[in-house]
Amino acid sequence: MEFKPYYCKLKNFQFQNGEVLDEIIVEYTTMGTAQKDAQGNIQNGLLFLHGWSGDYTSFKRYMDLTLPEEAFDQDKYFLISTTALGSPGSSAPSTSHLKEDFPQYTVKDMINLQHRFLKEQLHIKHLNGVIGASLGGFQSLQWGVTHPDFMDFIISLVTSPVVIGRNLAIFQLMNSIIESHPDYKNGKYIENPVNAVKNIAGLQFLFVFSESYYINEFSSKEMLLKALDEQFTEGMKLDARDVVWRNNAVIPFDLRDDLHKTHAKSLIIGIEGDEYFPPEIDVIPISESIKNSELFIFKSELGHLGINQVEKMKDVFSEFMSCVE
Repeated sequence: MEFKPYYCKLKNFQFQNGEVLDEIIVEYTTMGTAQKDAQGNIQNGLLFLHGWSGDYTSFKRYMDLTLPEEAFDQDKYFLISTTALGSPGSSAPSTSHLKEDFPQYTVKDMINLQHRFLKEQLHIKHLNGVIGASLGGFQSLQWGVTHPDFMDFIISLVTSPVVIGRNLAIFQLMNSIIESHPDYKNGKYIENPVNAVKNIAGLQFLFVFSESYYINEFSSKEMLLKALDEQFTEGMKLDARDVVWRNNAVIPFDLRDDLHKTHAKSLIIGIEGDEYFPPEIDVIPISESIKNSELFIFKSELGHLGINQVEKMKDVFSEFMSCVE
């Protein structure tokens, strides 16, 4: 299914570091039925937040759940999917004339921009819920901490309250690969250093599946190397500055001492086999820190990409949504 993108321009957006952009762009799409109060404010919004490499179209994984009588039935809900601050489509180093002078943003900046967009563009003063996976999960947790009364519920999938350990090392190494490339020139390049972004895409490929998947799915050396080469090709589409800025946004992310501020009923989902966010290290502690939360863990050989196996979460989504309606 093709999603139609829309674009909103907001004026004078201030970042956490104090910098201000006179104009900032939010890319988004919507679907479903908007229910409005007497003042025209939408009452039934669901906000979907994508991961590190996604955009507003990442919502497509949930499409089967928007059918009548399903968890995110678009006859009941007004569904909103945005492209995050720093990702092409919305304002980012690669889509701004500022290039290397684009402000360094944070995860909190990402959700504060979404907050302004919802209130000023869509006239939403309160959401039914926020749903986010991976980096989108970081954002959903930040929503719960920063704007605890803005939504009724949160669904956070395959994510963590903090960037430490292997994830910290991966983000730092990705940046090092780019910043040490001779063509990067401290971010002042004219031509994107494609060899660098190709290699960081290869690095991500090493952890995106479970260990057993690499062995069982890529049963020959040729199959594995072909898959790696395909990842290299995808990586060449990335912009180096976008990668560095996005990684610098998440490296300091740490909500471990703040999750208790979350008021919204929460569903926390993890995957046994996820190399990025093992449930016992990342997902379970989130659920333990949020008072009004439920935990669901399932097993997938796809590892982190098991998030695309929506059929494995269908029943828990439906049960959870029936409790928050």
